[in-house]
Amino acid sequence: MATILITGASSGIGEAAALLLAKDHAVTATVRTESARDALIAKAATAGVSVEVALVDVCDLDAVRGLVARLETAGGIDVLVHNAGTGFVGTLEQLDLGELRRALEVNFFGAAQTIQAVLPGMRTRGHGRILAVSSVGGAVGQPFNDAYCAAKFALEGLLESLAPVAATFGVAISIIEPGPVATKFIANVQGLDAVLDGGADDPYASAKANYMARLGSPERMVGMQTSEDVAEVLAEVIDAATPALRYQTSPWSTGFVATKLRDITGDAVISMTSAWVAD
Repeated sequence: MATILITGASSGIGEAAALLLAKDHAVTATVRTESARDALIAKAATAGVSVEVALVDVCDLDAVRGLVARLETAGGIDVLVHNAGTGFVGTLEQLDLGELRRALEVNFFGAAQTIQAVLPGMRTRGHGRILAVSSVGGAVGQPFNDAYCAAKFALEGLLESLAPVAATFGVAISIIEPGPVATKFIANVQGLDAVLDGGADDPYASAKANYMARLGSPERMVGMQTSEDVAEVLAEVIDAATPALRYQTSPWSTGFVATKLRDITGDAVISMTSAWVAD
């Protein structure tokens, strides 16, 4: 039985992972509100599992360090599943710099400081696994996702650089790249109302309308997964004898990310994403 810390477990992938992994492991999951804490505890009881739920915002460095210190005192953290994140829709010209910073604060710095906090214990013990939930948007830039993709690109660059060094101490790092997932994530995306209600004078109105239409397209629906699907992938990575650096969570997401990884010039990606906003 491993001791697992999961961040961002209020709903969606984090919640599903907490409920699944608690069947075989000791799970501590973080949420940001008391209502989310109560809801997760209730769902765990219904599922017949036990989950310790902690009120922690991953952007609060003191809170992150305090939780990690407590778990280290109790025996240490074997696995970190960093799932906490937020979306933001908007193209750069129309983004407030505060919004851009917020996207980076949650999706990049929140992840970085949580991973930084768990590394010393794992390094000292000579073993550990860090799974960071990124996105296909961490590999392929997408229209009107400038801030979100920037943050996820930064996260993947950080972890790809860290992975070989961490491995020398027995710590394996894996990046998880889901495609479309049926969660509340889209409903909670910041900036979405502004994208939908840009007004008659919005120079990006046509491109936005075309992009938003794609979000409900049959092509995208084919690749749609549930949170439980992604949680199953997380469980498989935790159990893997030799975890890989990257995991896409579906055949659709593998094909999508492969467009980027085999595209040396970038022309194929730009051709693909340009079609999403063209008349």
